[in-house]
This record gives sequence, structure tokens and C-alpha cells, in this order.
Amino acid sequence: MSQTTPHSSNDKDQAFEPIVVADIGGTNARFAVVTHYDSSTNQFIISHQSTYPSAEFPSFETAISRYLNELPIAKPTRACLAVAGPVKAQQVYLTNLGWQFNSQDIKQQFGFNELAVINDFAAFAYAAPYLDPKQNIEIKSGQAQAGANIAVMGPGTGFGAACLARDINGSAVMSCEAGHISLAAVTELDQQLLAALKQEIAHVSVEEVFSGRGLAHLYQAMAKVKGVPAERLSAAQISERAAECDICDATLNHFCDWIGSVAGDLSLTFGALGGVFIGGGILPRMAERLKSSQFTERFVTKGPMSQYAGQIPVTLVVQENIPLIGAAACLHERASTR
Repeated sequence: MSQTTPHSSNDKDQAFEPIVVADIGGTNARFAVVTHYDSSTNQFIISHQSTYPSAEFPSFETAISRYLNELPIAKPTRACLAVAGPVKAQQVYLTNLGWQFNSQDIKQQFGFNELAVINDFAAFAYAAPYLDPKQNIEIKSGQAQAGANIAVMGPGTGFGAACLARDINGSAVMSCEAGHISLAAVTELDQQLLAALKQEIAHVSVEEVFSGRGLAHLYQAMAKVKGVPAERLSAAQISERAAECDICDATLNHFCDWIGSVAGDLSLTFGALGGVFIGGGILPRMAERLKSSQFTERFVTKGPMSQYAGQIPVTLVVQENIPLIGAAACLHERASTR
């Protein structure tokens, strides 16, 4: 048994019913059992972790069957799955894998009394109140308002965002498609880059710049604006060459600057006085560059709402197991409101 969060055996919540949790992505299918919630540390105890290459399985059913068959403890009767794909009613689609399933069918087939399936960024939002500040990186200081809304966002394969909406009556996660809103230009360089991007892309959304492919788009646009011939580089190649390539370096710097404006926009959209948490697969690898960028200045430059944005703290999340924590938090929050 492995434990990924600190706990005190005297303080564990003995009434906690274990939860099978999963993080299902295009590359890996990760499973675990959350065995306890420690109220003294606000941490979940994650055990029995297994990771399987998703491509090895023809369906989700075969992947979870393997995990449950190999589980050395009695099968829990609760489960929550975080998936990198859309969840519509009870239908789940993982387009990169060709997997699709009905959550009600999974519940019945595997004998779960309770099953939830949530988007991976919804899981990020559920996880936000349970994150360990000591394991993550402060990008912008602020004063989080207790019990206020929290926004989560991040560039990776695409651009994801969600909101944990909270009031005196409880909380709920709002999933959204913020990655597909139109990207706004703020500075003169933004405007020049946006004009260059529009020559190649009909609708320049946030995701067309703030994602893996988006970083490549931004590099092409930066080269065009600077009047320099551009190579066909991937996001990884742009990052690798930044030390000796001025256009690559400028691209990464502007990526960090401009995303500050996007994050500030989303903080206002969601009323995120409880804080903004940034994740995804790209920025955690660029933490020092992000900290030294114009992110904070652009986050708070919101005209009459600059003071409002100024009080919101922003955290770069590098802590592990976020989807698993969020999946556990989803069912834990539901149980606590019954």
C-alpha cells in the first residue's frame, strides 16, 4: 500500500467509505482507492495505485476490470472517474482512444452503489480546496476569500477551465468550454500576433494559442511579426531551443505574459475571489519563466476591476494526483451534504 498524502492515524475519519478513483487520459489509465479522508490535514489517503497504458485496452471496461481483479482488498462500492473528454448525460467519449461507455452500464456491470463520471478539469475544480499549499507554487499573491468561488484553468493538449462555485448553501462545479472563447488582444504586440494568427486560423480561440499546438501557432506568428523565417517546430522543440533561439525565447515569454490576461479574464468571469489555480501539462514545466513574466501585471490590468483582480491569489499546481484527489472530493462533497 502506498500513501501519497500525509496523515495521522489518530485523526483519520473512520466513517469514510473507500472510493475507487480513476484518471483516464489518452496515454494512461490510472486507478487507485481513496481509503480515508484526514480532516486534520484536509488530505485524502490514496492507496493501491496502478497505471496502465490506455492503448493496451480495447475499452474502458477491460481496463477497470483488470484493476479491480488485481485489487488486493474488498472492492469498494463507490467510484468516481475523471476522464479527459466530454461527459454528456450518461454518455462518455474518449475520442483519442476510441473508447465510449455509458456510466449507468458501468455502475451496474461492476456493482457500484454510487458512480460519478466527471471531466478532468471538473476534477481539478473539486480538488482545489484540498490542495497542499506547500507542494505548489505561488505565482501571484493575494487574499483568498473564504468560501468564495475558485477558478481552475490550464493549457495542455487543449485548454481546460472550470469553476468551483460556492455560497452559504453549498458548492457545485461548473464545467465550461472556455478554451473556445475568442482570444482578446491587449497590447500592441498582441494585436500584431493576433493579426498574423488570423491569416492562418479562422477563429483564434484561447486554445489556438494556449495549448501544445497553440504554442507552435504562437511561434509561427512571432516569427512573422519579427520578420524572421520560421521552422516547423513542435511545442517541445520550441522549449528545447529557447536558450539559443531568440524567437523561441520570445514565444515562451509572451505565452506566459498573455496567459496572464486570459487568467484575469476568467477570474472575473467566475468571480474567483477564492483564488485561481493553474495546471495542465505545459506551465508546470515553465514555473520560473512564468514567475518572472508579466503574468501578474496582465492579470490585474482590468480597468475598473483592477483592484478586484488584484486581491485574487494565483497558484501554479505541481502537486501530483490532482484528478484522483478531485474524483475523491466529488463524492466526499456529495456525502457531506446529505
